[in-house]
Amino acid sequence: MLVQILIYILALLTLLHSNTLKLLHFKTMTKLDLLPPDEAFLGLEGEDAVTYENAKAVVIPFGLEASVSYGGGTKDGAQAMLKASHQVELFDEDLWCEPYRQYGVVTVREPEIDNTDIPKALEVLEGLTQTVLDDGKFPIIFGGEHSISAGSIRPFAKKYPDLVMLHFDAHADLRDGYNGEHYSHAAAIRRCLDHENISIVSCGIRNISASEIPFLEANRHRINIHWGKDRKNWNIDEIVAPLKGRPVYLTFDLDGFDGSLMAATGTPEPGGIFWDDAMAIIKAASKISNIVGADVNELAPRPELHACDFLAAKLAYKILNYALVK
Repeated sequence: MLVQILIYILALLTLLHSNTLKLLHFKTMTKLDLLPPDEAFLGLEGEDAVTYENAKAVVIPFGLEASVSYGGGTKDGAQAMLKASHQVELFDEDLWCEPYRQYGVVTVREPEIDNTDIPKALEVLEGLTQTVLDDGKFPIIFGGEHSISAGSIRPFAKKYPDLVMLHFDAHADLRDGYNGEHYSHAAAIRRCLDHENISIVSCGIRNISASEIPFLEANRHRINIHWGKDRKNWNIDEIVAPLKGRPVYLTFDLDGFDGSLMAATGTPEPGGIFWDDAMAIIKAASKISNIVGADVNELAPRPELHACDFLAAKLAYKILNYALVK
Protein backbone atom coordinates (compact mmCIF):
# COMPACT_ATOMS: atom_id res chain seq x y z
CA MET A 1 0.00 0.00 0.00
CA LEU A 2 2.81 2.40 0.92
CA VAL A 3 4.61 1.62 -2.31
CA GLN A 4 1.45 2.43 -4.31
CA ILE A 5 1.07 5.77 -2.52
CA LEU A 6 4.71 6.66 -3.22
CA ILE A 7 4.28 5.74 -6.90
CA TYR A 8 1.16 7.94 -7.09
CA ILE A 9 2.95 10.91 -5.47
CA LEU A 10 5.92 10.49 -7.82
CA ALA A 11 3.61 10.44 -10.86
CA LEU A 12 1.81 13.56 -9.63
CA LEU A 13 5.06 15.44 -9.10
CA THR A 14 6.25 14.43 -12.59
CA LEU A 15 3.02 15.73 -14.11
CA LEU A 16 3.24 19.04 -12.25
CA HIS A 17 6.85 19.47 -13.31
CA SER A 18 5.96 18.76 -16.94
CA ASN A 19 3.12 21.31 -16.94
CA THR A 20 5.36 23.91 -15.30
CA LEU A 21 7.96 23.43 -18.00
CA LYS A 22 5.29 23.82 -20.70
CA LEU A 23 4.10 27.08 -19.17
CA LEU A 24 7.64 28.38 -18.91
CA HIS A 25 8.26 27.37 -22.52
CA PHE A 26 5.10 29.18 -23.66
CA LYS A 27 6.11 32.33 -21.80
CA THR A 28 9.56 32.14 -23.38
CA MET A 29 8.09 31.72 -26.84
CA THR A 30 5.86 34.76 -26.42
CA LYS A 31 8.34 37.03 -24.64
CA LEU A 32 7.92 40.53 -26.04
CA ASP A 33 10.82 42.19 -27.81
CA LEU A 34 10.14 45.93 -28.00
CA LEU A 35 11.28 48.37 -30.66
CA PRO A 36 13.36 51.35 -29.51
CA PRO A 37 11.21 54.50 -29.20
CA ASP A 38 12.58 56.15 -32.35
CA GLU A 39 11.42 53.18 -34.45
CA ALA A 40 8.13 52.58 -32.62
CA PHE A 41 4.59 53.83 -33.23
CA LEU A 42 4.44 57.65 -33.13
CA GLY A 43 8.23 57.84 -32.66
CA LEU A 44 7.93 59.03 -29.07
CA GLU A 45 11.30 59.71 -27.46
CA GLY A 46 12.72 61.14 -24.24
CA GLU A 47 10.10 62.04 -21.66
CA ASP A 48 7.32 61.07 -24.08
CA ALA A 49 8.44 57.45 -24.23
CA VAL A 50 7.20 54.96 -21.63
CA THR A 51 8.25 51.52 -20.47
CA TYR A 52 6.19 48.43 -21.17
CA GLU A 53 5.11 48.37 -17.54
CA ASN A 54 3.70 51.89 -17.78
CA ALA A 55 2.09 51.55 -21.22
CA LYS A 56 -1.62 50.85 -21.56
CA ALA A 57 -1.43 50.25 -25.32
CA VAL A 58 0.82 47.83 -27.21
CA VAL A 59 1.22 47.84 -30.98
CA ILE A 60 1.88 44.44 -32.57
CA PRO A 61 3.12 44.68 -36.18
CA PHE A 62 2.26 41.48 -38.05
CA GLY A 63 2.75 41.65 -41.81
CA LEU A 64 1.23 38.30 -42.73
CA GLU A 65 0.68 37.94 -46.48
CA ALA A 66 -0.21 34.41 -47.47
CA SER A 67 -3.62 34.29 -49.17
CA VAL A 68 -4.02 37.55 -51.10
CA SER A 69 -6.08 36.97 -54.22
CA TYR A 70 -5.67 40.24 -56.15
CA GLY A 71 -3.19 43.00 -55.33
CA GLY A 72 -0.26 42.16 -53.04
CA GLY A 73 2.00 44.09 -50.67
CA THR A 74 0.29 43.68 -47.30
CA LYS A 75 3.46 42.16 -45.86
CA ASP A 76 4.89 45.69 -45.83
CA GLY A 77 1.79 47.34 -44.38
CA ALA A 78 2.74 47.29 -40.71
CA GLN A 79 6.15 48.86 -41.27
CA ALA A 80 4.66 51.54 -43.52
CA MET A 81 2.17 52.41 -40.78
CA LEU A 82 4.93 52.70 -38.19
CA LYS A 83 7.02 54.94 -40.44
CA ALA A 84 4.07 57.17 -41.33
CA SER A 85 2.98 57.44 -37.69
CA HIS A 86 6.03 59.62 -36.99
CA GLN A 87 4.31 62.33 -39.04
CA VAL A 88 0.97 62.15 -37.21
CA GLU A 89 0.13 65.24 -35.16
CA LEU A 90 -0.14 64.18 -31.51
CA PHE A 91 -2.71 66.80 -30.52
CA ASP A 92 -6.28 65.58 -31.07
CA GLU A 93 -8.57 68.50 -31.90
CA ASP A 94 -11.65 66.47 -30.98
CA LEU A 95 -10.44 65.39 -27.54
CA TRP A 96 -8.51 68.68 -27.11
CA CYS A 97 -5.39 67.10 -25.69
CA GLU A 98 -2.44 64.90 -26.61
CA PRO A 99 -4.13 61.59 -25.80
CA TYR A 100 -1.02 59.40 -25.84
CA ARG A 101 0.08 61.08 -22.62
CA GLN A 102 -2.92 59.57 -20.85
CA TYR A 103 -2.26 55.99 -21.87
CA GLY A 104 1.30 55.49 -23.13
CA VAL A 105 2.14 53.19 -26.03
CA VAL A 106 4.97 50.82 -26.91
CA THR A 107 5.59 48.70 -30.00
CA VAL A 108 6.61 45.06 -30.30
CA ARG A 109 9.32 44.19 -32.81
CA GLU A 110 7.68 42.50 -35.79
CA PRO A 111 8.26 38.73 -35.57
CA GLU A 112 9.50 36.60 -38.44
CA ILE A 113 6.46 35.04 -40.10
CA ASP A 114 6.17 31.84 -42.13
CA ASN A 115 3.96 33.00 -44.99
CA THR A 116 3.58 29.41 -46.20
CA ASP A 117 1.76 28.30 -43.04
CA ILE A 118 -1.10 30.55 -41.95
CA PRO A 119 -2.22 28.40 -38.96
CA LYS A 120 1.31 28.48 -37.55
CA ALA A 121 1.57 32.24 -38.08
CA LEU A 122 -1.78 32.77 -36.36
CA GLU A 123 -0.56 30.79 -33.35
CA VAL A 124 2.36 33.20 -33.04
CA LEU A 125 0.00 36.17 -33.18
CA GLU A 126 -2.34 34.53 -30.69
CA GLY A 127 0.54 34.12 -28.25
CA LEU A 128 1.66 37.73 -28.58
CA THR A 129 -1.87 39.04 -28.18
CA GLN A 130 -2.53 36.75 -25.22
CA THR A 131 0.56 38.05 -23.43
CA VAL A 132 -0.44 41.68 -23.92
CA LEU A 133 -4.02 40.99 -22.84
CA ASP A 134 -2.89 39.01 -19.79
CA ASP A 135 -0.79 41.99 -18.76
CA GLY A 136 -3.91 44.14 -18.69
CA LYS A 137 -3.01 46.18 -21.76
CA PHE A 138 -4.75 47.13 -25.01
CA PRO A 139 -3.42 45.20 -28.03
CA ILE A 140 -3.67 46.80 -31.46
CA ILE A 141 -2.38 44.71 -34.36
CA PHE A 142 -1.07 46.19 -37.61
CA GLY A 143 -1.48 43.83 -40.58
CA GLY A 144 -0.87 42.22 -42.93
CA GLU A 145 -3.86 40.70 -44.58
CA HIS A 146 -7.22 40.39 -42.83
CA SER A 147 -6.65 36.74 -41.96
CA ILE A 148 -4.70 38.03 -38.92
CA SER A 149 -8.00 38.61 -37.11
CA ALA A 150 -8.58 34.86 -36.82
CA GLY A 151 -5.49 34.66 -34.60
CA SER A 152 -5.73 37.89 -32.63
CA ILE A 153 -9.39 37.31 -31.73
CA ARG A 154 -8.77 34.03 -29.87
CA PRO A 155 -7.60 35.48 -26.53
CA PHE A 156 -10.53 37.91 -26.55
CA ALA A 157 -13.02 35.13 -27.31
CA LYS A 158 -11.70 33.21 -24.30
CA LYS A 159 -11.77 36.20 -21.98
CA TYR A 160 -15.11 37.78 -22.90
CA PRO A 161 -18.23 35.57 -23.07
CA ASP A 162 -20.30 38.32 -24.74
CA LEU A 163 -17.77 39.70 -27.21
CA VAL A 164 -18.92 41.76 -30.19
CA MET A 165 -16.80 42.81 -33.17
CA LEU A 166 -17.11 46.19 -34.83
CA HIS A 167 -16.07 45.48 -38.41
CA PHE A 168 -15.22 47.94 -41.19
CA ASP A 169 -14.75 46.38 -44.60
CA ALA A 170 -15.76 46.33 -48.25
CA HIS A 171 -16.27 42.56 -48.06
CA ALA A 172 -18.40 40.43 -45.77
CA ASP A 173 -15.56 37.87 -45.44
CA LEU A 174 -18.05 35.12 -44.58
CA ARG A 175 -16.71 32.49 -46.96
CA ASP A 176 -15.76 29.18 -45.37
CA GLY A 177 -12.32 29.38 -46.91
CA TYR A 178 -11.23 30.53 -50.36
CA ASN A 179 -8.99 29.03 -53.05
CA GLY A 180 -8.43 26.03 -50.80
CA GLU A 181 -7.27 28.08 -47.79
CA HIS A 182 -9.38 27.68 -44.65
CA TYR A 183 -7.85 30.82 -43.09
CA SER A 184 -8.02 32.97 -46.22
CA HIS A 185 -8.40 36.73 -45.92
CA ALA A 186 -11.76 36.20 -47.62
CA ALA A 187 -12.83 34.04 -44.66
CA ALA A 188 -11.55 36.39 -41.94
CA ILE A 189 -14.89 37.09 -40.28
CA ARG A 190 -16.19 33.54 -40.76
CA ARG A 191 -13.20 32.24 -38.80
CA CYS A 192 -13.87 34.76 -36.02
CA LEU A 193 -17.51 33.64 -35.91
CA ASP A 194 -16.33 30.06 -35.38
CA HIS A 195 -16.37 31.22 -31.76
CA GLU A 196 -20.04 30.93 -30.86
CA ASN A 197 -19.88 33.68 -28.22
CA ILE A 198 -18.99 36.31 -30.82
CA SER A 199 -21.43 38.53 -32.72
CA ILE A 200 -20.58 41.21 -35.26
CA VAL A 201 -21.62 44.62 -36.53
CA SER A 202 -20.23 45.21 -40.03
CA CYS A 203 -20.06 48.63 -41.72
CA GLY A 204 -19.46 49.55 -45.34
CA ILE A 205 -19.98 46.11 -46.90
CA ARG A 206 -20.52 46.24 -50.66
CA ASN A 207 -19.30 42.84 -51.79
CA ILE A 208 -20.76 39.48 -50.79
CA SER A 209 -20.78 36.23 -52.78
CA ALA A 210 -23.75 33.93 -53.29
CA SER A 211 -21.91 31.25 -51.32
CA GLU A 212 -21.91 33.46 -48.21
CA ILE A 213 -25.65 34.12 -48.17
CA PRO A 214 -26.75 30.83 -46.51
CA PHE A 215 -24.37 31.42 -43.58
CA LEU A 216 -25.55 35.02 -43.27
CA GLU A 217 -29.20 34.01 -43.32
CA ALA A 218 -28.64 31.29 -40.72
CA ASN A 219 -26.81 33.68 -38.40
CA ARG A 220 -28.88 36.86 -38.57
CA HIS A 221 -28.99 36.83 -34.76
CA ARG A 222 -25.19 37.24 -34.70
CA ILE A 223 -24.49 39.26 -37.86
CA ASN A 224 -25.68 42.82 -38.41
CA ILE A 225 -24.57 44.32 -41.73
CA HIS A 226 -24.79 47.99 -42.66
CA TRP A 227 -24.36 48.05 -46.43
CA GLY A 228 -22.26 50.62 -48.21
CA LYS A 229 -25.14 51.29 -50.61
CA ASP A 230 -27.19 52.62 -47.69
CA ARG A 231 -24.49 54.89 -46.23
CA LYS A 232 -26.42 58.12 -46.81
CA ASN A 233 -29.26 56.77 -44.68
CA TRP A 234 -27.19 55.34 -41.83
CA ASN A 235 -28.24 56.17 -38.28
CA ILE A 236 -25.14 56.09 -36.07
CA ASP A 237 -27.09 55.37 -32.89
CA GLU A 238 -28.75 52.37 -34.53
CA ILE A 239 -25.42 51.06 -35.83
CA VAL A 240 -23.74 51.05 -32.42
CA ALA A 241 -26.79 50.04 -30.37
CA PRO A 242 -25.80 46.31 -30.29
CA LEU A 243 -22.45 47.32 -28.75
CA LYS A 244 -23.92 49.00 -25.69
CA GLY A 245 -22.35 47.84 -22.44
CA ARG A 246 -20.35 45.11 -24.14
CA PRO A 247 -16.65 44.43 -24.78
CA VAL A 248 -15.82 45.33 -28.38
CA TYR A 249 -13.01 44.18 -30.65
CA LEU A 250 -12.58 46.58 -33.58
CA THR A 251 -11.28 45.19 -36.87
CA PHE A 252 -10.68 47.65 -39.69
CA ASP A 253 -9.95 46.38 -43.19
CA LEU A 254 -8.74 49.50 -44.99
CA ASP A 255 -10.61 48.58 -48.16
CA GLY A 256 -13.68 49.56 -46.15
CA PHE A 257 -12.77 53.10 -47.17
CA ASP A 258 -13.84 54.26 -50.60
CA GLY A 259 -11.27 53.44 -53.29
CA SER A 260 -10.75 57.14 -53.99
CA LEU A 261 -9.49 57.56 -50.42
CA MET A 262 -7.69 54.24 -49.95
CA ALA A 263 -6.12 53.02 -53.17
CA ALA A 264 -3.14 51.29 -51.48
CA THR A 265 -4.95 48.08 -50.66
CA GLY A 266 -5.38 44.73 -52.38
CA THR A 267 -8.95 45.38 -53.53
CA PRO A 268 -9.78 49.10 -53.57
CA GLU A 269 -13.53 49.42 -53.91
CA PRO A 270 -15.85 52.27 -54.92
CA GLY A 271 -18.91 53.11 -52.85
CA GLY A 272 -17.16 52.92 -49.49
CA ILE A 273 -17.01 54.96 -46.32
CA PHE A 274 -15.00 58.13 -45.78
CA TRP A 275 -12.96 59.41 -42.84
CA ASP A 276 -15.79 61.23 -41.08
CA ASP A 277 -18.07 58.18 -41.37
CA ALA A 278 -15.51 56.00 -39.60
CA MET A 279 -14.74 58.57 -36.91
CA ALA A 280 -18.41 59.09 -36.08
CA ILE A 281 -19.03 55.36 -35.63
CA ILE A 282 -15.88 54.66 -33.62
CA LYS A 283 -16.46 57.66 -31.37
CA ALA A 284 -20.09 56.68 -30.77
CA ALA A 285 -19.05 53.09 -30.02
CA SER A 286 -16.46 54.26 -27.50
CA LYS A 287 -19.09 56.19 -25.56
CA ILE A 288 -21.41 53.23 -24.95
CA SER A 289 -19.07 50.23 -24.93
CA ASN A 290 -15.64 49.08 -23.83
CA ILE A 291 -13.32 48.78 -26.83
CA VAL A 292 -10.81 46.19 -25.62
CA GLY A 293 -8.63 45.56 -28.67
CA ALA A 294 -8.26 46.27 -32.38
CA ASP A 295 -6.53 45.54 -35.63
CA VAL A 296 -5.94 47.61 -38.77
CA ASN A 297 -5.19 45.52 -41.83
CA GLU A 298 -4.86 45.27 -45.63
CA LEU A 299 -2.59 48.26 -46.22
CA ALA A 300 -0.53 47.47 -49.33
CA PRO A 301 1.80 50.49 -49.47
CA ARG A 302 2.74 52.09 -52.79
CA PRO A 303 5.62 54.60 -53.13
CA GLU A 304 3.40 57.16 -54.85
CA LEU A 305 0.55 56.78 -52.35
CA HIS A 306 2.14 57.72 -49.03
CA ALA A 307 -1.10 59.48 -48.05
CA CYS A 308 -2.62 56.03 -47.60
CA ASP A 309 0.12 55.02 -45.16
CA PHE A 310 -0.52 58.21 -43.22
CA LEU A 311 -4.29 57.63 -43.18
CA ALA A 312 -3.78 54.12 -41.76
CA ALA A 313 -1.39 55.39 -39.08
CA LYS A 314 -3.70 58.22 -38.04
CA LEU A 315 -6.64 55.81 -37.98
CA ALA A 316 -4.74 53.61 -35.51
CA TYR A 317 -3.99 56.64 -33.31
CA LYS A 318 -7.64 57.72 -33.36
CA ILE A 319 -8.79 54.21 -32.43
CA LEU A 320 -6.47 54.25 -29.42
CA ASN A 321 -7.58 57.75 -28.47
CA TYR A 322 -11.29 56.97 -28.50
CA ALA A 323 -10.81 53.60 -26.83
CA LEU A 324 -8.50 54.73 -24.02
CA VAL A 325 -9.39 58.37 -23.33
CA LYS A 326 -12.84 58.71 -21.78
